[in-house]
Amino acid sequence: MKKKLGLATGVALVAALALAACSGTSTSPTKPVSATINIGSVYEPQNLDNTAGGGQGVTEALNGNVYEGLFRLTDSGKVQNLLASSYTKSSDGLTYTFTLRSGVTFHSGDKLTSKDVKYSIDKVTAADSQSARKSSLTVIKSIDTPDDATVVVHLSSRSISLPYNLSYVWIIDHSAKNLKTSEDGTGPYELGTWKHGSSLSLDRSSKYWGTPAKNAGVVFHYYSDATALNNALLTNAVDVVTSEQSPDALTQFTGNASYKVTDGKSTTKLLLAFNDKVAPFDKVEVRKAITSAIDNKKLLASIWGKYGTLIGSMVPPTDPWYENLTKVNPYDVTLAKKELAEAGYAKGFTFTLDTPNYDPHPAAAQIIKSDLAKVGITVKINIITPDTWYSKVYQAHDFEATMQEHVNDRDVVFYGNPDFYWGYDNPKVTAWVKEAEEAQTTAGQTALLKKVNTQIADDAASDWLYLYPQIVVASSKLSGYPVNGLNSQFYAYDIVKK
Repeated sequence: MKKKLGLATGVALVAALALAACSGTSTSPTKPVSATINIGSVYEPQNLDNTAGGGQGVTEALNGNVYEGLFRLTDSGKVQNLLASSYTKSSDGLTYTFTLRSGVTFHSGDKLTSKDVKYSIDKVTAADSQSARKSSLTVIKSIDTPDDATVVVHLSSRSISLPYNLSYVWIIDHSAKNLKTSEDGTGPYELGTWKHGSSLSLDRSSKYWGTPAKNAGVVFHYYSDATALNNALLTNAVDVVTSEQSPDALTQFTGNASYKVTDGKSTTKLLLAFNDKVAPFDKVEVRKAITSAIDNKKLLASIWGKYGTLIGSMVPPTDPWYENLTKVNPYDVTLAKKELAEAGYAKGFTFTLDTPNYDPHPAAAQIIKSDLAKVGITVKINIITPDTWYSKVYQAHDFEATMQEHVNDRDVVFYGNPDFYWGYDNPKVTAWVKEAEEAQTTAGQTALLKKVNTQIADDAASDWLYLYPQIVVASSKLSGYPVNGLNSQFYAYDIVKK
């Protein structure tokens, strides 16, 4: 989800890699570091703790920049060793032993030890944690720290995704306090000043263990709407926009030599998520009818023009288990009416759609309301703040249907968790997800997750409206910025300004 949730899970792809490949940057600056990079975004953090509902904004600003994990996801989605210099796995797959990189210190000056790693993992899996990664790490039975440089993780069952999942666990100094407003990470930047509602600055760290950032620092500037964001870029108030929100405004930049427009790969899915535990959404036929009643192609074109992709299920094309499932529940008003009648709702029904108050949700909700009216369904749109969405929908499950983005790759596995906020519960899917995680090969995992993807489409577990485009617009003076929208991360340390 884009505004409020950082949700992901997946598969480890590689083991140990050389330090030069995973230290955050690959080469030292060739000229004095002086420029500060100004970054424009609409995703301000709710707080600075990614286990306390910090949202996409905290991931975008702090992941890889201020905090680091044992592993790092590259912009192309590969897993590289980072704070773990190497690891081994027992023959039964139930024990992982991680060796920590030497010479790493936190911004406070404290040395990185195995105690910090255990603390950080425990923080994510704690009872009060709001991290979506929590469910992916419940397989961890215990953690041993035999010495400062060694972490031994014992699992209750095999987990082919463990290194991948650990890449989402930020390693934090165990003695750090007030993490909602401060930090103590190991990354190439330290927290500067956070002006709520305005900006958040990161300063180049002089204590960084790896290759220093290529710029003097970065400032994330936050805007309430796409127009203000684009105006900031046009007036040079910012150097780059992390994710373009207004395709209509792109003509200002595409024919202008002062700017570069990049259409990268996205993993962000816009979902019409049903509460599958409440009537009438507890009936498959109702969910299928709604999915067939909404013209997703027209919706996408209305919001994004020629950009974006229809996918028909939770899996984006960049995932290994992707299949085009757009024909499973095709746009067909006649079919939708037939399915409603079979479910006992020939005259339709009324439901409330809780939707966040930021673009494009309000506009998309109006289009959905209009489409569903054609089959006799009345939609009451309830526009709420991101904070309310998180507490009402994600935590309390107090909703009938909602609209939200899920930003992460390989997150189809959340449909295997009956306790997840949308309440989807298919025992076959739950079993397949478990078997996929315990698979001994990636081929076995892929085959099982393809079955999951097909089944949730057949069940219309949600309506996956479209896959977002990932459009980055930057000054032509800039280079080294990420172009893909993988899991909302935005590594800033390689950005250089001429």
